[in-house]
Amino acid sequence: MAYYYSKTVRADFEEAVSGIKNSLKAEGFGILTEIDVKSTLKKKLDVDFRNYKILGACNPPYAYKALQAEDKIGTMLPCNVIVQEKVDGTIEIAAIDPIASMQAVDNPQLQDVAGTIAQKLKQIVEAA
Repeated sequence: MAYYYSKTVRADFEEAVSGIKNSLKAEGFGILTEIDVKSTLKKKLDVDFRNYKILGACNPPYAYKALQAEDKIGTMLPCNVIVQEKVDGTIEIAAIDPIASMQAVDNPQLQDVAGTIAQKLKQIVEAA
């Protein structure tokens, strides 16, 4: 089972980041964290790395439902979405599949929440 959804597009990196943020917002997600991996690796390790951003996306109503069903589920939140520049100049957008990431949690109440969020994230990636 794949643990993510992904799509490769031809776009400017920053435009792709902006576009995916807008798409997430339109589906009710906020961005809790944004990690610029390229910048962080340069600063911490003095290495060069490709453009790569990790967006920590959260849909508050569904996060609340998940937390009510399973108080330790916060260890798996937020849902990460990445935007990375590939060697050939294309941009890959990928999002976690919450169903795959939560399958280790034996709690049927989470299945509905994970299914809804999975559907939203998959649609966002496919529309990129």
